This record gives sequence, structure tokens and C-alpha cells, in this order.
Amino acid sequence: MRASRLSRPAGLMLSLAALGCLPALPAPPADALPGARPPATAAYGTGSAGSVRSLALQGAVNVRDLGGYRTAGGGRVRYGQVFRADALSRLTDADVVELSRLGLRTVVDFRVPEEVRGDGADRLPAGLAVTSRPVHDLGLYTTTTEVIASEDPVAQRRTLGGGRAERLMRSVYRSFVTDPDDRRRFAETLRDIADRRETPLLLHCTSGKDRTGWLSYVLLRAGGVPAATAERDYLLSNGFRAAADRRTREQLGESGLMRDPDLLIPLQEVRAGYLEAALDQAGRDYGGLHGYLTRGLGLDNRTLAALRARLVG
Repeated sequence: MRASRLSRPAGLMLSLAALGCLPALPAPPADALPGARPPATAAYGTGSAGSVRSLALQGAVNVRDLGGYRTAGGGRVRYGQVFRADALSRLTDADVVELSRLGLRTVVDFRVPEEVRGDGADRLPAGLAVTSRPVHDLGLYTTTTEVIASEDPVAQRRTLGGGRAERLMRSVYRSFVTDPDDRRRFAETLRDIADRRETPLLLHCTSGKDRTGWLSYVLLRAGGVPAATAERDYLLSNGFRAAADRRTREQLGESGLMRDPDLLIPLQEVRAGYLEAALDQAGRDYGGLHGYLTRGLGLDNRTLAALRARLVG
């Protein structure tokens, strides 16, 4: 009975991503939520934040260039060097062609093996191989998958309701700072970005919001982008993902798997409080973000200078 329920409706797969991502449904059309997904190279924000350029794809909804932001020193983050994205496993042939136009040399995938098995490997342009650097989730992937598959509304509320989902997310964000394997994989990616031979580089997880969001925030701050601007980029994922995430909740409710799919909203969203949890942990463990970069990630001054030079023009 349970297996048949999981196969309803068509296209619904419970390959729930680590860190609360729910990417399994096909991406909605680019115009499914007016204003949420600008066309490629369109400005999503202007002014001191600069212009955010997104790549309008059919099989991914949160693909964007990290360039355009102004730094505290008056520079600007270069376009075309670093891209952030959600999963690339559902790209269409046309999407792959669009991706090939970015001239990527490196694609870093933060998904854990369970996510890759559930969602599939990245679809990339010919000759481009993925670099797998799994960043773990304190068991959130397994916990969420199992509680949804139980079809038990009491268990679902007991696991995710009453602020529990938010606490789970804050714990995951703190682990970005405390977990030595996570720190090593983030550090390797920042070293790649500092190396001109590895850029242009695209980094992604499943929804492109938590692991990708944290490292994108850290990268922008390391490049001299003010904290408020880097946080604004982090929070943009809510707009880019809104239609796909709403559709996920609707299908889970229609299928009967969840009586209250809105329990998933804290897992699907990015929130300032999640980012603050990681930053607070960085302050506790390393005295702040700079200490996290130098002592936590092991980046020396030469690497940090190369990172800024690669990013900022």
C-alpha cells in the first residue's frame, strides 16, 4: 500500500534533499510565478546590491551569477566567475546548451550520495566532469524522508511542528562551522575559486539555498561585499524557489502523504535566523567570519588575496 501511495501522483519522488531541500518535482515554467524568476541576464535587484543575473532553465530554478555586487572598497564582483545553482540532474537538452555558454571549468556538487541516487547525477555539457564534495546534514534527509513516507500526521507534526523544523535547520547551519569534513569541503571549493585554472566555477546542492547559500555568503564576504548585501543574496532563494516549493507541498497534500504540507515550509525556506546560527557559531569557535576563514577553513592570507583578486574587479 505504501509503495503505491508513494508513486502517486505522477512525477512525485520522495528524494528529499539534505538540509530540507525538496527538489524532486519537475521545475515549473519560468513564468509560473511572475517576478520570482527573471529571465537570463535580467536584473533581479538594483542599487547598492548591484544586478543579479539568473539563468532561466526548465529543469532548475535557482541558477544565478554571483557577480554584480559592490564591495565596501568600491569594487564590484565580476560576472562570469562564480555561479550558484540548485540540482542539475533534471536539465533538459536545451538547458545543457545554455549551461555550456557559461564556459565552466569546474562544477562542485555538495549533495550527499543519497541525494544523488534519488535525484540523479548532474547533466553537464560534454567534457565537463562534476567534483563531488558531499556536505552532510545531521540526518535531516533520512528523518524527513521517513516521516513523510510514514503518512502519519501525528508523527509528522511531532517531528517538524512546534518550531522543531526551524531548530533542525539551525543545527544544520551550525554544523557548517563545527563539522571538520564540511569545513574541508568548503575550503577546497574556495581554493578552487582562487585558482584561475578552475574558474568559471559553479557550486550547487539540491535546492541551491543552504549549503550553496552559506558558501556563497562566505565567498561574497571574503571578497569584501558588505554583510547586508551578502545576506540579501542569500535570501533571494526564497523568491527563485517559491513556485517549485509550493508545488511540492501541493502534490504531497493531494497524494495523501501529508495532511499538513506547510510543516515543510521551514525546511524549504532560507531564513535570516538560519544564517545567524552559522555566524554565531563562527563567532563562538573562531571569533568571527575571518577566523572561520583562516583558522576554521585553513585559508592563508595569500589564498584570501587570490580569492579577492579573482572575484573583484
